[in-house]
Amino acid sequence: MSEPTHTDKEKKNTIPPSLSGRRALPPNISNAEEDEVPVMEMTGLVPRGVNLKDFLEVKEVHLFKGDRDVNKQEHHTDKYYHPKLIVRRGQSFHIQIDFNRPYNPEKDQFWVEYLIGRYPQQNKGTYIPVPLVEELQSRTWGAKITWKEDSSIRLSIMSAPTCIVGKFRLYVAVLTPYGILRTTRNPETDTYILFNPWCQEDSVFLDDEKEREEYVLNDLGVVFHGDINNIKCRSWNYGQFEEGILDACLHLMDRAKLDLSGRGNPIKISRVGSAVINAKDDEGVVAGSWDNIYAYGVAPSAWTGSVDILLEYHSSGMPVRYGQCWVFAGVFNTFLRCIGIPGRIVTNYSSAHDNDANLQLDVFVDEEGKMDSKLTKDSIWNYHCWNEAWMTRPDLPVGFGGWQVVDSTPQENSDGMYRCGPASVQAIKHGHVCFQFDAPFVFAEVNSDIVYTKAMKDGTRVTEHIDKTHIGKLILTKEIGSDGTKDITEQYKFQEGTEEERLALETALMYGVKKKATQDTMEEAGTNVDMDFQVENATLGSDFKVTVTFRNNSRNHYTATAYLSGNIVFYTGVMKNEFKSHTFDVTLEPLASKISEVLIKSKEYMSQLLEQASLHFFVTARLNETKKILAKQKTSVLQIPKLHIKVPGEKIVGKEMSVIVEFTNPLNQKLVNVLVRLDGPGLLKTTSKMFREIPKNSTLTWEEKCFPRQAGIRKLIASLNCDALRHVYGELDLEVERKPLV
Repeated sequence: MSEPTHTDKEKKNTIPPSLSGRRALPPNISNAEEDEVPVMEMTGLVPRGVNLKDFLEVKEVHLFKGDRDVNKQEHHTDKYYHPKLIVRRGQSFHIQIDFNRPYNPEKDQFWVEYLIGRYPQQNKGTYIPVPLVEELQSRTWGAKITWKEDSSIRLSIMSAPTCIVGKFRLYVAVLTPYGILRTTRNPETDTYILFNPWCQEDSVFLDDEKEREEYVLNDLGVVFHGDINNIKCRSWNYGQFEEGILDACLHLMDRAKLDLSGRGNPIKISRVGSAVINAKDDEGVVAGSWDNIYAYGVAPSAWTGSVDILLEYHSSGMPVRYGQCWVFAGVFNTFLRCIGIPGRIVTNYSSAHDNDANLQLDVFVDEEGKMDSKLTKDSIWNYHCWNEAWMTRPDLPVGFGGWQVVDSTPQENSDGMYRCGPASVQAIKHGHVCFQFDAPFVFAEVNSDIVYTKAMKDGTRVTEHIDKTHIGKLILTKEIGSDGTKDITEQYKFQEGTEEERLALETALMYGVKKKATQDTMEEAGTNVDMDFQVENATLGSDFKVTVTFRNNSRNHYTATAYLSGNIVFYTGVMKNEFKSHTFDVTLEPLASKISEVLIKSKEYMSQLLEQASLHFFVTARLNETKKILAKQKTSVLQIPKLHIKVPGEKIVGKEMSVIVEFTNPLNQKLVNVLVRLDGPGLLKTTSKMFREIPKNSTLTWEEKCFPRQAGIRKLIASLNCDALRHVYGELDLEVERKPLV
């Protein structure tokens, strides 16, 4: 090696600002950065006349990295659209080394080295010398010679099930009497090592093959949305195997500045992942927006998958606009599955956003029974999507491993950043909210009570009604092997009213979850009159009815003044404005029911509607004889028209295929600046087209050509988006045949 120049010496003597005298090396937080490794490490002077090329020399290294080669097949990484070797930790893989002459174990000594990042250190797991062994051991690195022929040998290499997850550089080192000879840096031999749910020693081990196929290998998912009475679903392209996505996901850990030595721990990775997916405080992947204004980006409802978002962030380094909870969850799920952590999206219907985790959402009404928006601060989301990641929790007592809640939607600050989890689902169910991370917040999301309180003019407050069952009423995820729903509510909470449910609540209270003090309130006696209402299912742009039913269970005669308030709301439960205000009187005969209908006209709500066509109704009634207040609230989501996708003709790998997207405008107005996106993993890259105008009652038709890459059952996903109409989706399942053998 050449003598360093004066400038080089100056650089070496400069202390990086990150050291500041506190540590010998700067933090090793980048997988992308690397240090030069010397080709020759001589222990002394080489005598004159000795030619180092006379010793064993590596000519070539073969990694068997093709999609159909043994490594990617055995490691379940053959779907990655990536030219490099990708393996999973804790499982052996194969390489071949060609030398300049036959290998002689009696006089030749060599080993394989794996390095990651800068400042490689063996005790940090960033420098791994792999020794030759007679037999491979399951919990440690080792290399066994499995084949020798002429000047070539094949090695079976076992990686440790706890090793760092990321991109490693491969070198082969040969020991000579005068020092070490090492292969030169060759990016073609870079090796990606991922988590391994198939390995029992790995902390993400999942013992059911169907679950592994669903939660690790499935690149398509379903997001459930709408409301509990009108569950809707849409497909999402995770695209974890698409070109560039693996490198984009590893880049996220660099952006999060997670030390490389911690990148073998799924607890640390999922926690920093929940922070870096949102851009709230760290310039992360997705910028959230809930104000229905998306002029400077893409509306959250227009995205069909994670691929475009992650690739754009990787190339630009700037947050991608815009996302809401299902977008954060979709991108996070791609990240988890891509690096090998089993993950799934979960939807919690009627999800509480309780800022102080006191298990109570307060709804205030005045003495007339109308809701007081100034006093009512808590909100109930129609639904909220988060993720679950599967892992052991050695930091918690036995029994709290398995599914962990991780949520990247920026809601509340946790340890100085907007992030949430991992929180053990089992701990949440049993009320053990003392266990990290953020269990009290998640517990409140699924277990809060709604307390209806009448605020009197003299300052006193009367608790009118407590609804203990509305929050977290239904928690869904995708069924394994199909697009159906899987009800996992009982994984989060015991059935209401059971002894177990009360015990879980008492346990949560014991561990510090607050229950709001009630010293300033008085509870009013109950009444024998019940009230409920139903909202008629309706299509966007049509008139519909709200039917209010009163039931007088007493022998008394009552009269009531009822008030219906219809509001345009964000799906987060936050009110935009009131579009309907209607007061009516009701006479209640003893032991009888009374039905009142209120007509909602489309012209009352259409001009103000937000993107998820979500309407919130609040009905209150004051019994004139007792002054008792009855109150109920419900959210209704209007039916939105669908896109239609057709694929005429043959569907064969590598052969041109035509995709036709159609949409008929059902509104009594023209649509302008209509963006249509088309996505299909294994079929085509995400593409979009802008249509300047679609007149009322006219049909849009768009034809796109593509060449399918993958055989089997595939899915096409399309979305339509404009200011007047959002959350318009269409999808089509189709079977692609393999190219026939000639």
